[in-house]
Amino acid sequence: GSTNGCERTSFAFLRQELPVRFANILKEIDLLPDKLLGTPSVQLVKSWYVQSLMELVEFHQKSPDDQKVLSDFIDTLIRVRNRHHDVVPTMAQGVIEYKDTFKVDPVTNQNIQYFLDRFYMSRISTRMLMNQHTLLFDDKSRSGHPRHIGSIDPCCDVAEVVNDAFESSKMLCEQYYLTAPELKLTQVNGKLPGEQINIVYVPSHLFHMLFELFKNSMRATVEFQENSPSLSPIEVTVVLGQEDLAIKISDRGGGVPVRKIEKLFSYMYSTAPRPRMDDGRNAPLAGFGYGLPISRLYAKYFQGDLNLYSICGYGTDAIIYLKALSTDSVEKLPVFNKSASKHYQTTTEADDWCVPSKGSRSGSEQSAAV
Repeated sequence: GSTNGCERTSFAFLRQELPVRFANILKEIDLLPDKLLGTPSVQLVKSWYVQSLMELVEFHQKSPDDQKVLSDFIDTLIRVRNRHHDVVPTMAQGVIEYKDTFKVDPVTNQNIQYFLDRFYMSRISTRMLMNQHTLLFDDKSRSGHPRHIGSIDPCCDVAEVVNDAFESSKMLCEQYYLTAPELKLTQVNGKLPGEQINIVYVPSHLFHMLFELFKNSMRATVEFQENSPSLSPIEVTVVLGQEDLAIKISDRGGGVPVRKIEKLFSYMYSTAPRPRMDDGRNAPLAGFGYGLPISRLYAKYFQGDLNLYSICGYGTDAIIYLKALSTDSVEKLPVFNKSASKHYQTTTEADDWCVPSKGSRSGSEQSAAV
């Protein structure tokens, strides 16, 4: 049947594509600073990728016309996916081990940021491919929504996902703080005024981004307004334009200084207390500080973006940009080449901008002489 034909085509693509993506990321792991590469956690992550690569390569010469091969491939994908379930916290633990043992300099910081963006984006992409194949072709996995094509919803109701993510975050917030702000949702359909806003998207990805932003906004609002008789609502505006879908989340949680905005997207920086890997009862609104950088990667994966705009002393606007047209929503992937490997060289060029008033005495004397 046509389903079997699609499965053979998907098998032929994935047996080629997944090993390439795994091999590329293994090459980049080897370019990490030796001291980070040597941490037990990073070694464990590397061993998972090596094992999975070996298992996937075994299918390279096998026939797509053999039903047992197709069935074994699904089992292997599920095994690989389960093996890699804890990649994010384990890699995060490796970075913590490294930071605790060695002094981190700005160059290493930059290299680790560059690597983790690419590493986690690669992981998002491989999980997406494996999930699609298993959801479409594994009888045991076909329990999703009948409208969905694997994990993709061709008619994703954005407001519904906003409400789901808000309610989940609100429940956590109420458990932890015994109170939570309300939601004020506004929708503007610039393409079809008055119509419901739907796009082709992966609801779980959108939920992940929104849930993270709502957690941050709720935490900030409750803590900033702890002496107020009532909490300001979190205002969400969903706008569908000709090319873009934008979701703006506005809170009155006090904002953050401009100098800290980029740090919020850094894997080496977290405002929250450090979690213990074995502690399941940890504060639910905090973690490794990876929520924002990984949410931005989810947005960028299908050519979107996630930005923060903050007014210190007042509040923050977070905006998720997604492509309105499915034809524009194509994967954005890291490419391993010479340009990529150069990013791991441990040299940094001198800054070609300066702040004279913070410079040395000789610098100010030279300025005066001029």
